[in-house]
Amino acid sequence: MNKIVVENLKYRYPLTEELALNDISFEVNEGEFIGIIGENLAGKSTLCQSLVGLVPHFYGGAYGGKVLIDGMEVLKSEISDIALKVGMVFQNPFTQVTGSKLTVYEEIAFGLENMGLERSEMIERIDYALSLLDIYKFKDRNPFDLSGGQMQRMAIAGIIAMKPEIIVLDEPTSQLDPQGSEEVFKAIQDLSHEGITVIMVEHKIEKIAKYSDRVMLMHKGSIVDFDTPKKIFSKDDLEKYGVIAPAFTRICKAFDVKDDNGLYPVTLDEAYDVVVNVNE
Repeated sequence: MNKIVVENLKYRYPLTEELALNDISFEVNEGEFIGIIGENLAGKSTLCQSLVGLVPHFYGGAYGGKVLIDGMEVLKSEISDIALKVGMVFQNPFTQVTGSKLTVYEEIAFGLENMGLERSEMIERIDYALSLLDIYKFKDRNPFDLSGGQMQRMAIAGIIAMKPEIIVLDEPTSQLDPQGSEEVFKAIQDLSHEGITVIMVEHKIEKIAKYSDRVMLMHKGSIVDFDTPKKIFSKDDLEKYGVIAPAFTRICKAFDVKDDNGLYPVTLDEAYDVVVNVNE
């Protein structure tokens, strides 16, 4: 079932001449984990903002084409209605902290209070989100006493607690250490396995290769390719688009180690399986 449908999407920011998004079309199924990669100014963040209605409702500008979220057309819908279906996590967690709450627990409860949920359900959702992101131990701490990584996990927990059908994340692990990044990716993967559709912009290629069902490669506002991690990272011209393949893919390319489909492995486990099969 298609959860997201984008048809011939074009967008130009106010007072600019170049298109930030240039005739983009794609579909995403329910429960898919989609990674978006590309160099700076490729249009990745703009595409994310178009999925939650900030483009064009907030930024204005020239807009064409169509974005459908679970059948609801973004251009013709209120952002408040879109927010019930799509949650977005920004790169900088400070943009999502209200500043009006004294504890992490209260901060995560803020969105649920606006939804008018019963207290018992709010508690259940908050406890689940805090535990999933491994920040339950910080529940009584002031949000501004958290480290950048802890604050980002709090921001993600706040979105998860609202139980959106789609989660859009724009470089959510940029301020996290390797362990924190791995915890976030595992948590997001668990959500996709539960049926949540995930769209994630990320520069940590190794993580995208490991966790994504499909990868979208963008360049100058257009989609270059949209396929499995193996097919995307097996491309010979990745560096042309400002992307470096995962380490294990580069090693396998150097030794011309491919799977039965002629594609290069993207993770350690895949590389191991290919080498074992070759030796056998």
